[in-house]
Parts: sequence; C-alpha cells; structure tokens
Amino acid sequence: MTDNETVDLVPLVLVIIGGLNWGLVGLGSFIGTELDLVQLTVGQMSGTAADVIYMVVGLAALYTAYFAYDWYQ
Repeated sequence: MTDNETVDLVPLVLVIIGGLNWGLVGLGSFIGTELDLVQLTVGQMSGTAADVIYMVVGLAALYTAYFAYDWYQ
C-alpha cells in the first residue's frame, strides 16, 4: 500500500464509522435508547473530546467528498 492510498483510506474509514454512528443514533432514537458510539466511548468524561472526534470525522467527510468528486470527473 502506497502512502497516498493510506492517506485516502484513513478518511474513508472515518466516514464509514461516522455513517454507522449516525445510523445507530437514528436506530436508538427509534427504539428509545442512546446508541451514539462517540458518547458511549468517551462518555461524560469530556465534552471537548467528543467535539474533537465529531470535527475530525466531519473533516474526513469533506476530504472524501472532495476526492470522490475529483475521481468522478
């Protein structure tokens, strides 16, 4: 695996994890329980840690969207 493939793979994995997390949040809302993986992982320990995780996943989504658009062209 080349360095570029690794750089592209990390944001893709983060986007997939983020998508699964949103799916679990929706499912949890539907069944009446909290299934947010970020909150379950970091808990109430630090709101800032959860915010950083959300921002990193968001940046990964922007990165992936940019290169998906570039790939599509």
